[in-house]
Amino acid sequence: MKKIVIAIDGHSSGGKSTMARELAREIGYTYIDTGAMYRALTLYALRQGLFAGGRIEEDKLRAALPGIHISFRMNEQTGRTDTWLNGVNVEKEIRGMDVAAWVSPLAALPFVRRDLVARQQEMGKEKGIVMDGRDIGTVVFPEAELKIFVTASPEVRAQRRLDEMRAKGETASFEEVLENVKKRDLIDSTRREGPLRQAGDALLLDNSAMSPAEQKVWLMEQYLKTINT
Repeated sequence: MKKIVIAIDGHSSGGKSTMARELAREIGYTYIDTGAMYRALTLYALRQGLFAGGRIEEDKLRAALPGIHISFRMNEQTGRTDTWLNGVNVEKEIRGMDVAAWVSPLAALPFVRRDLVARQQEMGKEKGIVMDGRDIGTVVFPEAELKIFVTASPEVRAQRRLDEMRAKGETASFEEVLENVKKRDLIDSTRREGPLRQAGDALLLDNSAMSPAEQKVWLMEQYLKTINT
């Protein structure tokens, strides 16, 4: 059976990472969470104090990039892929609100995007991958055989994000999370380098009222149609 590249793009907290991960597991593909790569880099910058005075110290971050290693490893206990930063598991740390507040501004930096896009393209050169993010179908893999753009209302996405945080023992208000979701939407869609947009040949999936089971069925149908044509 031929292997393809599946690119899943969409707004923050739209559930694309969960669906991408489960689809990859179902069809035996490698899952790559590109959003986690930007979050890991943001965590690094926070720990190094590179957001001094509310601004990103770009020169220091640019100089540090070659020595920042981001990888993904299977967690045998959860059955999921965790994100590792310079040899340390940071999966929990990168999901907090402090990282969420800074990840979009950092991801908008052209030199950051060029560096991580190159890493992502290297990861997927052999195909057989499911990759999700903001610009996978438009910039990273514009020739991907299957492209999906995921969206849902800001309110639905904020509630999903809040539920996820509370399940992990984190605290935040709905208003705080909703504001963050809307802010990230604006930054992601208006940045100069690799803005969030639906590729012309991407399938639109509005999952505002869909259950995880319904999404799974829909995704599998699109995958089977693609590999059988």
